[in-house]
Amino acid sequence: MIELGRIRLFCTGLGAADATALLLVHGWGGDGREWSPHAEALADRFRVVVPDLRGHGRSEVPAEGNTPAEMASDLAALIDALGTGPVVAVGHSMGGQVVNLLAVQHPHTVRSVIALDPAHGAHGEEAERIPARLADYRARGSRPAADFVAAAFAPNAPAGLRTAHVRTMLGTPDHVVAQAYAGMYTDPGAVGVRPHSERYLSHRTRPALTVWTSAEAAAWERGTLHVPGSRVDHWPRTGHYLHEEHPRRTVRLVEDWADSVTNAAV
Repeated sequence: MIELGRIRLFCTGLGAADATALLLVHGWGGDGREWSPHAEALADRFRVVVPDLRGHGRSEVPAEGNTPAEMASDLAALIDALGTGPVVAVGHSMGGQVVNLLAVQHPHTVRSVIALDPAHGAHGEEAERIPARLADYRARGSRPAADFVAAAFAPNAPAGLRTAHVRTMLGTPDHVVAQAYAGMYTDPGAVGVRPHSERYLSHRTRPALTVWTSAEAAAWERGTLHVPGSRVDHWPRTGHYLHEEHPRRTVRLVEDWADSVTNAAV
């Protein structure tokens, strides 16, 4: 548990202190345990830092402010406190939005970004459903959120993965579930809906690798790239929790990307 002044975050680390730092960030209603296989595999070559975001896992649970923007500021304070230097910031879903916000708002802390099925770019029917979903989360908290998560996996996802995430979501405080969702999509300054996403991505100055499970979303984000060396990949026939459905593929992706951006900086 690390006291950052603004928040107390639970955080674990593996690997050599002088190696290139990787920050592995979980998504909405999750915690850092989902990165355990990746952290072990990556620790031979990198310094791996795995936090629980505010309101999630073992970190402090504030009554207010459980939003991606505040989470990004927490991570900036964490990076500074640990003295890792700029990190390769890897985030899934809401964590993908958080690491992009970190890169935009606190660029000195970020070497590059890897965003896996990030929580931005919502449009059309998906965006139209946001107000009703938020009302349900405000009324019933984690229960409808757990139903949403249960439907997010591919049919061939590893056994137990769906149940693990449903349990973790159900253990997330109800007010955190609702505040985080509003912070992603409806609060003033939220960047989850496509026009807002396009504006904030235009301010990203660090190279970014984004992996989408949607071909349409991948094609859209390719049109938003402004930084040389950035890339968008598409992984078809994969559920939303792609990093856990395909852990070895994800580890290879992170290794190759981290090596490329590190070598480019030399």
